Amino acid sequence: MLKTNDPILVNLIEKEAKRQETEIELIASENYVSREVLEANWSVLTNKYAEGYPKKRYYGWCEVIDEVESLAIERAKKLFKAEHVNVQPLSWSPANMAVYLGVLKPGDKVLGFSLDQGWHLSHGHPLNFSGILYEIVPYFVDKETWEIDMDEVEKIALKEKPQMILAWFSAYSRDFNWKRFREIADKVGAILMADIAHIAGLIAWGVLENPVLICDIVTTTTHKTLRWPRGWMIMCKEKFAKQIDRAVFPGVQWGPHENLIAAKAVAFGEALKPEFKEYVKQVVKNAKILARDLQENWFKIVSGWTDNHLMLVDVFSSFWVTWKEAERALELVGLSTNKNMIPYDPRKPLDPSWIRLWTPAATTRWMKETEMQKIAKIFTETIKVLKEFKWYDSKVEDKSNMEIFENKEFLGKLEDLKKEVLELCERFPVYK
Repeated sequence: MLKTNDPILVNLIEKEAKRQETEIELIASENYVSREVLEANWSVLTNKYAEGYPKKRYYGWCEVIDEVESLAIERAKKLFKAEHVNVQPLSWSPANMAVYLGVLKPGDKVLGFSLDQGWHLSHGHPLNFSGILYEIVPYFVDKETWEIDMDEVEKIALKEKPQMILAWFSAYSRDFNWKRFREIADKVGAILMADIAHIAGLIAWGVLENPVLICDIVTTTTHKTLRWPRGWMIMCKEKFAKQIDRAVFPGVQWGPHENLIAAKAVAFGEALKPEFKEYVKQVVKNAKILARDLQENWFKIVSGWTDNHLMLVDVFSSFWVTWKEAERALELVGLSTNKNMIPYDPRKPLDPSWIRLWTPAATTRWMKETEMQKIAKIFTETIKVLKEFKWYDSKVEDKSNMEIFENKEFLGKLEDLKKEVLELCERFPVYK
């Protein structure tokens, strides 16, 4: 029907599908859902308006919808051993806003990871609701090790007496000490919140420790390492259930997207299967191989290693290329990456030194250690080619020189690397 009635849009969808099939996705946050999740997300459930909660709706004929949402909740509880789950949040900011509004008062203090070191905008940015309504107190990583100094976190908490402590990161490659955070929160009488958006999939099967058993409230995306549809959910201790549910509806959202909740239910079911455990274990194995091989090729990794699925890679200090040049060159060979600041980065936020990489999407295609070695090789050779041509084309090494990308010889060398990426993609298709 869509091909007949809207060929322009179909063409755009097919272009994006081709891009996903012919590039290796290393952007942290992006993954591939199953065909079953896609099917549920397209379903007729999108037609039903169902504001409220199961058995407490404001509209009639919600009996089936109640069963769908209850199924998603029960599967999520089982997966994370949660006491209470709300699967209605549509995205990151509404979910975190619901937590803040549900358990805090405007002006309360929140202690969380500094924004320039891996925090999210909805955790305390001065232009976001969180920074506008609440007093944000940051903690930092150690300048020598680039790891969180828990003794320093405790000192700050004892001094500031925050009403809530938030443990979360989007660009931190080490594990979190959830139990120590719990001890600190108890000492100052603070609510302990964890946002596990990036590592939820690794937590679900015990590859990393489960903070749902330790923290008062845990929020997470339902995509990223979980390979679920784009969305969010909140898990909490039973004593916070009413506050959280009221803050989601009617607090920050109205009618839930029940087709999306159905897709979450499908994905929760997939994640409960033993195959998903093998997947998340492979994600971490792949990340360690990628980090090792990049380090052997003189790339710096923040904190020196990874305990999870991601890493921050320095492309500037070792090779004198900027993120903009690196991102564009890697894009041309078929490796999708994104820029990222590091703790105490001397460069500007929009022009940092570092590239953030992760392995979940490549692992969804069932690429393993051998393929990670190949990806590290292609990544390294791309940056080396870039450095070679920049050396002759630019006298100012700390600024991006995008004129390089008009050099036919340079583009020819990248094309050879692109062929290697395409060969990998053909061997490990996403949907074909």
